[in-house]
Amino acid sequence: MTYKDDFQECIIACQECATACTQCALACLHEEAVQEMTRCIELNMECAAVCRSAAELMTLDSESAQRMCQICMDVCNRCADECDQHADMEHCQECADECRNCAEACEKMATVGVH
Repeated sequence: MTYKDDFQECIIACQECATACTQCALACLHEEAVQEMTRCIELNMECAAVCRSAAELMTLDSESAQRMCQICMDVCNRCADECDQHADMEHCQECADECRNCAEACEKMATVGVH
């Protein structure tokens, strides 16, 4: 079994979360009260970037992957908390769910480590 097999679940969770965050940010931009969505959009963009980075570092079997997974878990939880405040919007609820799933997967990786 290779590192890719070991961490495939987390890599996929990170990729799916990045996609959900990007879609949520775009949907938030089209909301009528877009000014009220500023923090959500910012966290969506940050979370998507961190998730993509975490997935890439795990794919590279990087020594930094464990620390990045910890950061990813933290950012995903913050993003989920923000999206929960807008859960009446379907895109925010879906994003919160993906963020929590990713945070859980990253917590496992941060705990067990890559090496």
